[in-house]
Amino acid sequence: VQLVESGGGLVQPGGSLRLSCAASGYTYSTYCMGWFRQAPGKEREGVAAIDSDGSTTYADSVKGRFTISKDNAKNTLYLQMNSLKPEDTAMYFCAADQTDCSNWYLWYEYNYGGQGTQVTVS
Repeated sequence: VQLVESGGGLVQPGGSLRLSCAASGYTYSTYCMGWFRQAPGKEREGVAAIDSDGSTTYADSVKGRFTISKDNAKNTLYLQMNSLKPEDTAMYFCAADQTDCSNWYLWYEYNYGGQGTQVTVS
């Protein structure tokens, strides 16, 4: 299984980015998927998750600004990020294959993770 993130970059405050996470050797439809981020000197934190039924969960810091979604046919997970702030600057990672989203915010609960894509808001 390989997860590959893309879509990161440099954006001004208030701008938008859409991250993608493409999977090979894995089917997105049946498990919890998540997005995490890690800023320099800080711990990796859960940003959002989407369960097999399409229900979503968000960290308080991104509620109302970020939207997680998935396209099962394309085996791709997305994170639409709007109204970006400098404090959103971090490496963003996708994660896959947790049985359900009860522990969505715990990186180690997922079986697979990507290498990350850098988001810089400045």
